[in-house]
Amino acid sequence: MHGLLNIDKPSGCTSRDVVNQVQRLLPGRGKSRPKVGHAGTLDPLAEGVLVVCVGAATRLIRLVQDMGKSYRGVFLLGMTSDTDDVEGEVTANPAATLPTREQLERAIAPMIGQVAQRPPAYSALRVQGKRAYDLARAGQHVELAPREVRIDRVAIADYRPPELTLEIDCGSGVYVRSIGRDLGEATGCGAVMSALTRTAVGVFHQETAVPASSLDSLEAVATALQPLSAAAGSLPRVALDEPALQRLAQGQLVELPAAQRCDGELAVLDEEGRLRAIAAWRGSSAIKPTINLPLS
Repeated sequence: MHGLLNIDKPSGCTSRDVVNQVQRLLPGRGKSRPKVGHAGTLDPLAEGVLVVCVGAATRLIRLVQDMGKSYRGVFLLGMTSDTDDVEGEVTANPAATLPTREQLERAIAPMIGQVAQRPPAYSALRVQGKRAYDLARAGQHVELAPREVRIDRVAIADYRPPELTLEIDCGSGVYVRSIGRDLGEATGCGAVMSALTRTAVGVFHQETAVPASSLDSLEAVATALQPLSAAAGSLPRVALDEPALQRLAQGQLVELPAAQRCDGELAVLDEEGRLRAIAAWRGSSAIKPTINLPLS
C-alpha cells in the first residue's frame, strides 16, 4: 500500500497521534507493515491539513515539505506568552495601546519576502542535541538563532480588537506563532496566537481533506489514499517507456531531448501516468534518479 492522505487534523491531538492512528489500521506486523510518516508537524493547538505518507510515499516527504503552505492564524493583542501562544504562561498588558488596522499593515510590510525569523523557544528544533521545548520546560533560557525563511503574504482577514485574524502564505520552516510575536513587538502591544488552521500544503487543500475521525478502517484509508504522483506537485513531468524506466531503476543515466531541460528535479511517470521516479539532470541531456519508486 503506497500513497498520500490529505487529513484534516483536529485541534487537541499531535501530528504523531494521527500517524499512529493510520498505522494501526494498516495490514501486517512489524517490518512487514507499511511505513507511515507525516510531511510537516502541526502543533496540538493547530488544526487543518496534515499530509500523511504511506509506504513508498515516505520517500517523497521532502517534496511535500518543500511545497508552499497557507495558514489562518488568530492572535490576541495586548499580551505576551513564553510559548508565543495561549498554551503557555500568558502575561496581559492592560496598559498597552492597541494598534489601528493601518498601523498593523505598516508593521506587516517588512515581514514579507526572504526574512530572518526567530523560532519560538518552545519548538521542536534541537539545541546541542536536545529539543528546545524540553530545555525551556526545564527552566533553561533558550534563545534560538534567527533562520532565513520565505513569507509570501500576510493579510489581515479580520480585526476586532483585541482579536486579529491573519491569512499567511509561506514556505517551509515558518513559525506562525513567531509572526504574531514579531507583529506584537513591532506595534508595542504584544501578541499571542490563540488558534491556527493550516488551510493548504501545496496541492493539498483543507476543503478536500478527510477528517481524521473518518479514518476508522483499512477500507477508509484505502479509499482516501491519493497516488504517489500527488507528491510531485508542480514539478516538471516526463513520461518514459518501460525500458527507460528500468534503466532509471538501476541507477543509470537516461537521455532526454535537450528541449526538455529544466531547473531542479522532475517527476518521471510511466505511460499510464504513475509516478515511478524523481530525477535530476546530469549534464545537458541526461537524467539520473534521486528517488526510485515501486509500482503503486
